[in-house]
Amino acid sequence: MKRIRPALRTLGAFLRTPTLSRSIIALLALAILLLLAVNAATFVMIQRTTTYNDTVDHSQQVRLAAKDMLSLLVDAETGQRGFMLTARPEYLSVHARAVAELPDVLARLDDLTDGDAELTPRLARVRGLYQQRMTLMDNTIALTRMGRIGEAVSLIRSGQGKGLMDQMRVELTAIDAIEAQRLVERTRQSERASAVTVSVNALAAVLILILAGISVWLVRRYVEEIEAAHLELDRVNAGLENQVLDRTAELTRANEEIQRFAYIVSHDLRSPLVNVMGYTSELEQVGKIFDHQLTTLAQTHPDAIEPEAIRAVREDVPEAVGFIRASTAKMDRLINAILKLSREGRRALVPEVLPMTDLVQSIADSLHHQVSEAGGEIVVRDLPALESDRLSIEQIFGNLLDNAVKYREPGRPIQIVVEGETTDDGRLHYRIIDNGRGVSERDHERIFELFRRAGKQDLPGEGLGLAFVRNSVRRLGGGITLESQLGQGSTFHLKFPTRLIVPGEAGDNL
Repeated sequence: MKRIRPALRTLGAFLRTPTLSRSIIALLALAILLLLAVNAATFVMIQRTTTYNDTVDHSQQVRLAAKDMLSLLVDAETGQRGFMLTARPEYLSVHARAVAELPDVLARLDDLTDGDAELTPRLARVRGLYQQRMTLMDNTIALTRMGRIGEAVSLIRSGQGKGLMDQMRVELTAIDAIEAQRLVERTRQSERASAVTVSVNALAAVLILILAGISVWLVRRYVEEIEAAHLELDRVNAGLENQVLDRTAELTRANEEIQRFAYIVSHDLRSPLVNVMGYTSELEQVGKIFDHQLTTLAQTHPDAIEPEAIRAVREDVPEAVGFIRASTAKMDRLINAILKLSREGRRALVPEVLPMTDLVQSIADSLHHQVSEAGGEIVVRDLPALESDRLSIEQIFGNLLDNAVKYREPGRPIQIVVEGETTDDGRLHYRIIDNGRGVSERDHERIFELFRRAGKQDLPGEGLGLAFVRNSVRRLGGGITLESQLGQGSTFHLKFPTRLIVPGEAGDNL
């Protein structure tokens, strides 16, 4: 009930709203009801017509049986008289054949008129007269065979046989007339039923044509309204497209400015950093000179040097210089990574058809030594070809495979599988599956951010590899997601369009 009530309210709101769809649905419902009514009326008329046709056929059968009986009686009488006049047996065979068929015809009449209050009494009288006439004919034939021709002729001249035949002819003719009248009436009824059926179908056809005309008019008006709405929408879209183009141009300029800014900042930071690294080397050399001089002085004037000075020169200064060197080296790596991202963002993409199976296999071969040392393997299955930028694809798969090897689970042989297929929406889906350390669910998105790392920090790195990979994937029009659990390995999902559209081509196509 809880589900039915909202549906009923929705239906009620739809019926109360004067919309074109509701009008068309109402017209269709009316047309369907009209067709159902026409079908029902046609079915009834057909049933009646069938009944009329059956009664017509019945009347024809009764009339035919009555005529057959009268004809057989005449044949029997003709054969009887011919035998009496000529005593030739061939006349008697005509009589015998007619007498043999008469019971079947009479039985057929009984079946056809069974239950008919008007015909049954007449047929009963015909049966009685038939029995008398058969007895009379049998007597005349028997007297003729015994040579008593005079007696047989006397029976015929008495007129009894003719009277019986005349009475049977009257009854059979009456039966035929009754059925003829019925036949006329039933034929008229059948014609009227056919006329009503035709009229109903014609009326229904006219009404359906009217409904169809109204529907066409409504649809035409609706189409005109849609065309007007489309024109208005095109006008609005044209304005939106201009806004989008302007906004895209602004974003492109802003992105280029950010890349230039990153490049300039990184380049400007590089100069003082090089100076710091150079002077750090100088400090190391100065420290070594001081240490040598202190050693010499300590040998000649041991009391002239303070122990704190010796500790400062031999312990504090090297420690400080080492810290400076480590910090500058880390800063140098970060600047190099920023420069790499900036250069990659400014590099022009060159699409080409890439045999992905061979390309990824060559990357896997370059890692073969590291993988074989850990007792593992990289399996590259058949991969669908991709039209994209070769350098970007090589960097993406190279970083991911290198990470899979780098962050393996200690004590477990490396198992890496690369597979892919074309999805239902026409994109290419590649998977890099490993059995390494895995990534906690809370870090699935974090590891793609700049300078972010997850898990144990027991391996060198600045957290730039996956950020670079995601940036490259997005630049190629694709997407990357991670499916992983701690201690159970990771699966990186890469999805790309089958063909890379660079901005210049997209503009040309527009």
